[in-house]
Amino acid sequence: MLDAYLMIGEVLKPQGVRGEVKVRPDTSDPARFENLSRVFLAREGAYVPREVESSRLSGDMAYLKLAGVDDRGAAEKLRGEFLYIDRENALELGEDENFIVDLIGCRATDTGGREIGTLTDVMQPGGNDVYVFQGPLGEVLVPALKSVVLRVDVREKTILLDAKRLGEVAVFDED
Repeated sequence: MLDAYLMIGEVLKPQGVRGEVKVRPDTSDPARFENLSRVFLAREGAYVPREVESSRLSGDMAYLKLAGVDDRGAAEKLRGEFLYIDRENALELGEDENFIVDLIGCRATDTGGREIGTLTDVMQPGGNDVYVFQGPLGEVLVPALKSVVLRVDVREKTILLDAKRLGEVAVFDED
């Protein structure tokens, strides 16, 4: 089952004295903060909505003023909190795109039936993403190329990799 909420950023600190907070975006499109009307905070196993009164971007940071957070003390209490959006208001993805949070935990096998492991991280060095799997082969780094990654089913948490191409492009742990 896919998570109903997606993390989009972390509150780093208060900004000023009127309740604004500085946020480190954790999204491929930080501009999404400019038109954000609501975020959610995780509270005791539930997600509590907070209206966004104002938002702005400066450099690679976002600054938000949340309803009910009207001074530096209230903003300080949000330090270290993660901000979420509900999946219904998430950015539209292309046909072959997935949210990283949905990929994490997928089990990969290759076309030969060999178990590669569980996806534990997605590195984004620029260019192609690199999938990091942990499993019986140790750590395996796989470039996210269509010729290698044949099928991804985030609902079933499975990934199918081309065995031949995997041997050509993957980096296997040498331990």
